[in-house]
This record gives sequence, structure tokens and C-alpha cells, in this order.
Amino acid sequence: MKTLIMATLPTLPKFHYQPSFTSLSATSFRSLNFHVFAATSQKQRKTPTTKPPKRPFPTPTISPTANEDDPSKKKKVLVPIGFGSEEMEAVILVDILRRAGAEVTLASVEQQLEVEASGGTRLVADISISDCSDQIFDLIALPGGMPGSARLRDCKILKKMTSKQAEEKRLYGAICAAPAVTLLPWGLLRRKQTTCHPAFIDKLPTFWAVKSNNQVSGELTTSRGPGTSFEFAISLVYQLYGETVAKEIRDSLLMNDVDDSHKKEEFNEVQWSLDHTPRVLLPVANGCEGIEVVTVIDILRRAKADVVVASVEKSIQILASQGIILVADKLIREAAEITHDLIILPGGISGAERLQKSRVLKKLLKEQQAGGRIFGAMCSSTAILQKQGLLKDKKAASHDSVVSKETDVADGAQVIVDGKLITNTGLASATDFGLAIVRKLFGHARARSVAEGLVFEYPQVLKRRPSFSLGSDYHFERSH
Repeated sequence: MKTLIMATLPTLPKFHYQPSFTSLSATSFRSLNFHVFAATSQKQRKTPTTKPPKRPFPTPTISPTANEDDPSKKKKVLVPIGFGSEEMEAVILVDILRRAGAEVTLASVEQQLEVEASGGTRLVADISISDCSDQIFDLIALPGGMPGSARLRDCKILKKMTSKQAEEKRLYGAICAAPAVTLLPWGLLRRKQTTCHPAFIDKLPTFWAVKSNNQVSGELTTSRGPGTSFEFAISLVYQLYGETVAKEIRDSLLMNDVDDSHKKEEFNEVQWSLDHTPRVLLPVANGCEGIEVVTVIDILRRAKADVVVASVEKSIQILASQGIILVADKLIREAAEITHDLIILPGGISGAERLQKSRVLKKLLKEQQAGGRIFGAMCSSTAILQKQGLLKDKKAASHDSVVSKETDVADGAQVIVDGKLITNTGLASATDFGLAIVRKLFGHARARSVAEGLVFEYPQVLKRRPSFSLGSDYHFERSH
């Protein structure tokens, strides 16, 4: 097995169900792989006593080069959230727009800044929506999710701000349920071609409804769901900063056009299926990639896995990449009291360095391997496993800046499964990574169902390659 080296990374089914806007049952939405916020869950969780860490907007990794008005002026973006907002959509929007150089404000429409998202992830907003009501934004972008979209719809301040945004011909957008649940009742879709999540498409005006993943109609941009969030955010970057910046962001996120047959590779196949609900541990630290954290949480909870997010810091509040504050479920020492079927390390170069320093996590990983249980790492955190000798005789994937040219990796694969080890290359393959875990734990049908809820393309037929194939043990083909 060849070595990994640590280096500095760049900051980087169709649904025929017709839900009502006002009375959507939890059962109906769970069947569509949505997560409905339970009103009681917020009370059951302990409110952190520590104050959120200060989080200045990060230094842009890319200088804007295509601002029609003033190239030196920082663009201002508002991303509002409420109870039940979709965490993947919210975090991906904030993360990518900040990478592009925008000053993004994450604003809560609730009375408190801490908001529990649709999949149970807890996010801490920058400010309350009332504190930015008099500001002018270059873009207002609404994440979806239920009942998050309804919470946004019912916020009078946000309605007034977004309506003014549209009247003054400034950019605004919405994704997933938000176009139909939020913008439509506000009258902001008139004479606009619009797309949204397939579960809500029948609610849009028939003549103006389109089924494209992302739709730009004048100042309005709409998109379909968590699985289209990357392209939604990149489209907004393009409109704010131009083609050059949008392309640079795509490249930095490793958003390459990869054929399905090369996205995922598996070697030394073993069964991951369990006779109980899988218990998953996701350790987090300051500097972890927020997109990777929320994507894995969201996807595995949609699949009905028991996911525990544990902080290796002294506080359960984590300052993730791009200034996003996440709230873990517990501290790592508390999580270590029980055995987990799967441990997944999120990436982020500074986050990986802090995870590496945790003695508790180091002990857990060694016990995980010794017990023949499953573990894995994303992006730069693969180096943690290498340093602990957990990649011996294994194929692994990681970010190009972390892996030496001699590393034993499958050529071109974004996600690699080797026995009970799973790794990936970076942010753009986080969804593929999460779905690969679901397929191994629950089967192909469950993974496909989760992918459909995300509006994410997933291979329909899995075929095994001949055992003598050196390039891959599997390839994927679509059924016709």
C-alpha cells in the first residue's frame, strides 16, 4: 500500500402524489423521502449554553471577475431558513456562494437563531430576518424542505423583501418545494417558467411549469431538489459573477462530468447488511466541510439509519467550513459509550487535522477495524485513516491535494468501496458517497428510493463485471 500525504486543500420516479400546501401529513412526506419537522423535537433537545463562535465571512477563494456594476464590490446574498428547511439545499447555497466571494447572510425566520432542519440537522443562523429587513440584496435564494417552505411563506418580512426584490428586477430563486409552496402564493411566479420538486409540479401553472433540473426565467431561478443543489448554486454564481468564476468554482468542487460507470468502484465485496437499524457515528470538528456533513446526515436519515453527530471539540457547536455553524448531538466521549456499526469522517483540511488529534476518535477507529465493523472517510480525512495504518492493502479515494501519485486508487473513481472501507474524492461526490452507503446497508431499492426523493439520478441496474477485470468489479447501466 502506498502512502497518503497531508497538504493544504483549496477552501473549497416520478411522483404523482399531489400534496396540499396547508395539510401535509408526516407519513405522506416520509414516503417521498422528505423529512417533516416534529414540533416537539426542538423542546426535547438541550439548548447549548455556550454562545456561537464568532464567524466573520471567509476570505473569498476566488476574486469576482464579472460584476456588471463594480467588479470590486462584494455581492450581498440572503438565504432564509426556518424549522424544517432542507439542510442540504441551505448549506450548499451558503457554502458555494461564499466560495464565489459573496457576502451571504443566513437568516432565521424563527424567534431563535438555532433552527432544526428537515433531516434533524441543527443550524445556527447569522441573524434574525428582522435584523436585515432594511438591507438590499443582490440575490435572495430560498431553500426548500417541508415544513420549512411553509415557514418561509408565512414570514411577512421575508414576503415583503422578496416581493420588492422581484419588483426591482433583482435576482431571486427557490428550490424544491419553495417555488410552489412559497413563491406561488406570493404571486412571484407570474409569467415565469418554473420548476420544482416533482411532488409539487402539479401545483404550478401548467403552461409555465417545466421539468428541467434548473430553470432561469429573467430574474427568477428555480430548481428541483437536494440532488440539484450544486447546479442551482453554480447557476446563481454565474448570474452574479459570470462564467469565469462559475467555472472556477465547479473545478474547485471537483464537479466534473463523470460517467456513472466510473463514479463508484467496489473491490473485495462483503455484505454490510445488519439485523438491526444501523448505528452511524459522524465525528465533527471545527473546519469540517459543512456540505459533506449535512449530506451524509440527510441521506442516511432518509434511509432510516440512526445517525449520531459527535463533536471532538469542547462544545457541541461546530464552526464548519465557509462560516457555517452546526450543532452536534453530543460530545465524542458520550458517543463512545456505545458501539457503532459505521464511523464516517467528513473532510475539510483543518477539520481533518482536528479530528486527527482526538484520542477518543483514534481509539474508536482502531476498535472499529479490530471488530470487523465498517468505517470510512471523505476527501482529506482519508489521510487520517492512512496515518493510523487503517488503509493497509486497501484501495482508497481522496482529494488530489491529499493523495500522492503513487496512492493505490481505482482510476477515475469518485467513490471507492473496499470490503468494509468506503472513501471518496471530495464535495461533488458527497451525494454518491451517501447513496453508496445506503445501497450497501439497505440494498439497491432503498438507495434508489432515497435518490428519487433527492431528485438525484441513480443507476437503475447493477451489473457485476467479470472477476478478472482489473479496472473495476462493477459497472452501472441504465435500464431502458
